[in-house]
Amino acid sequence: MTRRGLFAPALGLLAAACSPLAMLNTFGPRDGGVRRAARDIAYGDDPRQMMDVFVPTTVPERPWPVLVLFYGGGWDSGDKTHYAWAAQALAARGFVVALPDYRLVPQVHFPAFVEDAALATARVGEIAGQYGADPARLGVIGQSAGAHLALMITLDRRYMAAAGAPGLIKAAVGLAGPYDFLPFDVPASVNAFGRVADPTLTQPVTFARADAPPLWLGHGTADVIVHAEDTTILCERMRSVGGRCESKLYPGLNHADLISTFSPLFRKKAPVLDDATAFLRRELG
Repeated sequence: MTRRGLFAPALGLLAAACSPLAMLNTFGPRDGGVRRAARDIAYGDDPRQMMDVFVPTTVPERPWPVLVLFYGGGWDSGDKTHYAWAAQALAARGFVVALPDYRLVPQVHFPAFVEDAALATARVGEIAGQYGADPARLGVIGQSAGAHLALMITLDRRYMAAAGAPGLIKAAVGLAGPYDFLPFDVPASVNAFGRVADPTLTQPVTFARADAPPLWLGHGTADVIVHAEDTTILCERMRSVGGRCESKLYPGLNHADLISTFSPLFRKKAPVLDDATAFLRRELG
């Protein structure tokens, strides 16, 4: 069976695999030294176009770099209230972190959720200074479908340009992301992307370019939902065109592990948080 044949059935499990992560918000321990500085900041008119902001309280450096964190959920599920623990983990490392919701299938289809990611990021650039952050040091980070959003708005110039903020993103991190998943032959991909005239325009790998912001991509070798080959393919494509991309494969980690290791409960399982934030600190200054 081809890689695509293995990947396609698993794509339909994206939302199911990500939903248990919400349990960490209710039952898991949290990082201290962080406060939620704002809740439900609008970046559009739809009720889903809202975000929360988390800021460090014990990290003395100001202004802080700022991150926009996109959660996963197969493009048809997810809620920012379930991922505060992940935003807090990043904020405790010295970042102001914006955590947006975005519109989902079936309310919308591609490219609406990618447009939401760009609008949210542009809005963060506008308000970052109010929370002690430097908008000139802005990065994006996403897991699973959220990694797809983060990489699309980083690599395809059209989205951030349309949002009025070209050049705002200075670095991007993708965790267990789908970057090269044609053809669309399962409900998750058909529902989200099946109406697009040119499917290649939905794929981050299409937009690899030499002048893109630097990328860091992490993936687990035991991920059967989005195979680690997606990370390898995108990084290799970036390097082949002269772009910057670092990747790390974590032995034995599955799809959910790449973000669950942000929780203090699972942090000793692999240094994903350390690796991702080290890259972001280096690139954001």
